[in-house]
Amino acid sequence: MDATLELLRPLIHYSFHLLVPVVFAKLFWQQNWRKAALIMLATMLIDADHLLADPIFDPNRCSIGFHPLHTVWAGAVYGLLLIIPSWKWRAVAVGCLWHLATDFTDCWLGGTLT
Repeated sequence: MDATLELLRPLIHYSFHLLVPVVFAKLFWQQNWRKAALIMLATMLIDADHLLADPIFDPNRCSIGFHPLHTVWAGAVYGLLLIIPSWKWRAVAVGCLWHLATDFTDCWLGGTLT
């Protein structure tokens, strides 16, 4: 992997996890953007499924398709949450789907996408 990309990969990954949800909140839920941002940041809790793995953290393992809350099936459930007519549930859905997109991007950048 290119040395520059190796340095930028964690910055991209954590910026996508921690900053982009705030941007989404401001774009989609202007009147409730602070609450929406907190809800979307709380969707980081889907990473609790990493506790089921051994080792818990492996920088060379792609979480997409490996951890239970990072599967296509989980993504389908997160997508279905979008149809619930509540901005709060939609914020959960967007947060979870963005989380998967972020982890997918990290796998792609790290060359671990299978």
